[in-house]
Amino acid sequence: MSTPAAALPAEPTGKSTAPTSRARAIAAALEGWTITVILLAMTAAPVAQALARKLFHADMPGAAVWVQHGTLWVGFLGALLATGRGKHLGLSTVEMLPAGRWRTGARLFGAMATTAVVALLSYAAVKLVLADRVRMDLLAGGVPEWWSELVMPVALAAMALRTAWRAPAGWIGRAGCAVAVGAAFGLVAFQNTPDPIVWPVALVILAAFLAGAPVFVAMAGIAMLMFFAEGTPVAAVPTETFRLVASPTLPAIPLLTLAGYVLSEGGAAKRLVAAYRDAFGWMPGGLAIMAVFVCAIFTTFTGASGVTILALGGLVLPALVKEGYPEGFSLGLVTASGSLGLLFPPSLPVILYGIVAGVAIEQLFVAGLVPGLLMILLVVAYGVATGVRARVPRQAFDPGAAARSLWAAKWDLGLPLIVILAVATGFATVVEASGIAAAYALAVELLVFRELRPLRDLPRVVADAATLVGAVLILLGVALGLTSYFVDAQIPEALLSWVTSHIHSPELFLLALNGLLLVLGSVLEIYSSIVVIAPLLVPMGKAFHIDPVHLGVVFLANLELGFLFPPMGLNLFLSAQRFEKPLPVLYRRALPFLVIMAAGVLIITYVPAVTTGVSHWLVPTAHAR
Repeated sequence: MSTPAAALPAEPTGKSTAPTSRARAIAAALEGWTITVILLAMTAAPVAQALARKLFHADMPGAAVWVQHGTLWVGFLGALLATGRGKHLGLSTVEMLPAGRWRTGARLFGAMATTAVVALLSYAAVKLVLADRVRMDLLAGGVPEWWSELVMPVALAAMALRTAWRAPAGWIGRAGCAVAVGAAFGLVAFQNTPDPIVWPVALVILAAFLAGAPVFVAMAGIAMLMFFAEGTPVAAVPTETFRLVASPTLPAIPLLTLAGYVLSEGGAAKRLVAAYRDAFGWMPGGLAIMAVFVCAIFTTFTGASGVTILALGGLVLPALVKEGYPEGFSLGLVTASGSLGLLFPPSLPVILYGIVAGVAIEQLFVAGLVPGLLMILLVVAYGVATGVRARVPRQAFDPGAAARSLWAAKWDLGLPLIVILAVATGFATVVEASGIAAAYALAVELLVFRELRPLRDLPRVVADAATLVGAVLILLGVALGLTSYFVDAQIPEALLSWVTSHIHSPELFLLALNGLLLVLGSVLEIYSSIVVIAPLLVPMGKAFHIDPVHLGVVFLANLELGFLFPPMGLNLFLSAQRFEKPLPVLYRRALPFLVIMAAGVLIITYVPAVTTGVSHWLVPTAHAR
């Protein structure tokens, strides 16, 4: 199973002296404040740009490029934070090994491979910077572009050092990492890597991945190995990573992540629970309706990163049980609802899919509205039926209490509405709307509710958001490098030829796709699934004349379902961890919701009008990013 950034445990680092602890505290403070300044500047620039264009019919030349380079910095500094916190996306298979030597040995092996691959990435990034230094491209204000690029080799080198320092077994582990780095650079010394070496090294990288090395390490290692075997410079991988800066919509990811984390830390969960409880508690199954809707809304903020179950589980589950809902049903409902809302704006997976697959993000959001509501209503119907069957008492409807709680949560409920209106009315682009959302969330929590303190809390919250952003963006960057190799090797064409020769109808292709994504969605973390599978899937959809927007919604809906698919669905593991329940219990309790949501996915898949009808009506002109 791919472990999410929010749940992956940090490795023990052993004893440390007081000076070392102080140095770490100073380094953490510098990292937190540096990222905070960058993200605040990234928030201000698109907001100012949207206002200047609409109010004064003026433009801010170079602002968009600076925001894109800010994303580069946040991505790599966030990846450095993720390394220090042990929160890169990776398999948790090492936890299945017996505690002691086997588990320590596996972690050491993964650390050695990670150090070697990241050190090579740093070397490759140096090559890229030196090449771009010769060109002397300038950013707005006359700043050489290669100055901004320096964050790549510096951050990667720091990540390699940090991984080696955190390696198990103390100085023995660190020495092992140094040996692994030496062996990696020794391999680079070969001008032409012979095939007998390539495949054993590839197997070593795969074994390290199974031992817990992050997903981005496996992708980067394989990509560099394959490029190098063909005589292509290893700088090809960081070059593809740097190409991310050219994506005009990429800055939406860190900006919306910041907005979601700020609201999460500022007490939005409690306000939303109170609002929905007072609004729906009088209905049959009212508290179940509350649980579904509040989890769905919260997931739109956090991007299905696992935060919904971890943040809301302690509030929603006891409330359901206390009101008389069966404990097993309540456990299954919270587990299933942790992925609902994935298709609604401003969900990060939708934006990431649009970037990777080259599909208009506005159309994906519009097309996902009805399918997202369908999935919610199916789960809500089951919740209502269970509440009626269990004779759960209904609270008397108090219009005053409902109005007061909804009014108290108005700021939290307003965030998705602001993003939708800003984009739909043409007031702002996706990135500008994301900046508005981040500024809105900061203003609400710092000025309205004052739940966060600017100096004490804000750098910590920003660092938490940047950790997730870094884990996602470095994965996306190296995935582009691996995809570039696939294209050079004509692998997508070969795969497409095989599929079209064995599958002869769109319906059969979609059925096979449902099964594949259901399995992969339970094994891979959602961001990994998008960056790995989407580039290979898009040409197949075109071959079968499937609308790219419909294909995107089907893709994301299947991944939403994969969160509940045994034995390794992400929500199952998170609930087992959060509520301290055995996994077999979660399998049994989540099964009815898995069946119900599967019916919804089939409707979405085989009734294209559910997605394309609304999308083509509201956004008639499709365009690719």
